[in-house]
Amino acid sequence: MSTDDLLADAADRARRYVAHIGDRNVAPTPRAVEALARLAEALPDGPGDPAATLALLDEVGSPATVASNAGRYFGFVTGASYPVATAANWLAGAWDQNAAVRVMSPVAAAVDDVVRGWVVDLLGLPTSTGLSFVTGATVANATGIAVGRDEVLRRHGWDAPANGLFGAPELTVVVGEQAHSTIAKSLALVGLGRDRVVAVPADDQGRLDAGRLPDVAGPVLVCAQAGNVNTGAFDPFEPIADWVAQRDGWLHVDGAFGLWAAASPTTRNRTTGMARADSWATDGHKWLNVPYDCGLALVRDRAALARTLAMQAAYLPDGDVEAMNRTPQSSQRVRAVEVWAVLRTLGRSGVAELVERTCGHARTLAAGLVDAGFEVGNDVVLNQVLVRFGDDAVTDAAIAAVQADGTCWCGATTWHGQRFMRISVSSWATTDADVAASLTAIVGCAKTAVA
Repeated sequence: MSTDDLLADAADRARRYVAHIGDRNVAPTPRAVEALARLAEALPDGPGDPAATLALLDEVGSPATVASNAGRYFGFVTGASYPVATAANWLAGAWDQNAAVRVMSPVAAAVDDVVRGWVVDLLGLPTSTGLSFVTGATVANATGIAVGRDEVLRRHGWDAPANGLFGAPELTVVVGEQAHSTIAKSLALVGLGRDRVVAVPADDQGRLDAGRLPDVAGPVLVCAQAGNVNTGAFDPFEPIADWVAQRDGWLHVDGAFGLWAAASPTTRNRTTGMARADSWATDGHKWLNVPYDCGLALVRDRAALARTLAMQAAYLPDGDVEAMNRTPQSSQRVRAVEVWAVLRTLGRSGVAELVERTCGHARTLAAGLVDAGFEVGNDVVLNQVLVRFGDDAVTDAAIAAVQADGTCWCGATTWHGQRFMRISVSSWATTDADVAASLTAIVGCAKTAVA
């Protein structure tokens, strides 16, 4: 098979998958999962037929996927992929560009520059803000925190990139007690420690209580949250930013999905004061609905990004404008192209409509569950819903029944010591019909579990 025929075959298979993904159960069937054993072959001794390889991947792999690229997947704050983003991803894959330096890919650098301006404008961030494309929110958080660590220590006379942390001034890290687990992982990655933090109590929705920030001096770094992963709640950025400013510290915002609330006039008030932060992290594959993987790290001071992340070698161009000097990785794919494609296609109003529509679906699901007699455990301020069907055992049984039913997929969580089902409405593909079908399925499964 020629290269042209092979790529055409791949495109045909992908089109068929996308065309029918909404017709199947969200979770793969046990039979489809069992069939994955066919992939566990011995490594071939020699070359084989690429068409047969592709066929096996499609025939065995496609039925065993989770249909997260459709409208009834409400788990793990995962969006689908807009068709234009998928198409741009395919084209960029064919380009096979390394976006590390401009001379390796002028188009990658140009798209990156454009997207930086668009994202900063859309989210209402300072015009000086630099943007780095990374793998996901964990690395985006680690990037912002690492830059903040170095910048705060630099203000206290210590060059961390050159000298490391041995002997450095002691840096106090402050987090909310409901900070996402990726913050702990990021702190561990950058040498600040998972447990060596001051955890500030949070309210019943998971918002950091700014009135209980500790009485500490600098150096200090604070991690705040835009969109609690369970409730969707936002930390109070204004008083937190005031507290940080008084100590000449660094404010980082974990906004894996919630950062995009700033793009909609109806939810923007949740983000008041957020632009006063020094760094922000988000995931494009969550609410912006681009393919995996696509994390965005934003830092107010572009020069600070380069001070932490720049690398030099005799064979590399000089200057901090290169992507590899703004990201933890050197070689990197052209992640910006999918964000560019979505933003150019949707425009400002389209992104706002996406946020508003999915939040509306969340409110509809919450209202329907309350009407059915179940407990919604959060204020539905964004796209997250927590629902409880009785005691922990009954709630877990209902969740298992929903997942087995296959109409939709929702995950479990523990909130304030109790089990809840978490519904995250993040997909552009979710329709009113998807919401209605999912609500009927959830209520039916839950009533059976209660009985």
